[in-house]
Amino acid sequence: MGHNYARPLTTAQKMERLLERIPPSWSVVVERRAGEATWRALAQAPGQDGAWSDPAPDPATALEDTWRRNRTVTV
Repeated sequence: MGHNYARPLTTAQKMERLLERIPPSWSVVVERRAGEATWRALAQAPGQDGAWSDPAPDPATALEDTWRRNRTVTV
């Protein structure tokens, strides 16, 4: 009998899910610093100063971090 275990999402799947949740009016910046293996992201509502994510090992984790920090802002 097989088991039905959920597979973890890939980075691309996480990015797609996050980008669907972030309103289209928000600006999104994802960057990797030269010479480093870490990513950071910023998602912010129009006219608001959003908080950058902490350095993360992949772009999806960085985007999720900034989304959690800034999503309480109403548009």
